[in-house]
Amino acid sequence: MKIIENPDKEIVKTVREGLKAKGGYCPCRLGRDEDNKCMCKEFREQIKDPKFEGFCHCLLYYKSLED
Repeated sequence: MKIIENPDKEIVKTVREGLKAKGGYCPCRLGRDEDNKCMCKEFREQIKDPKFEGFCHCLLYYKSLED
């Protein structure tokens, strides 16, 4: 398993700007609670699934099954 940033630098830039504006909370979510703090609870749960491969909700991170 490997977690990498999205290779699309424009998406990374946009999401990082949103994170900065929201104090580290997911820019794609309305609530500001610990579940939405980047790296969000949803993605942390997805990472635990050994069969999951894909992007987090806001497309900042990608979990690859390859090392």
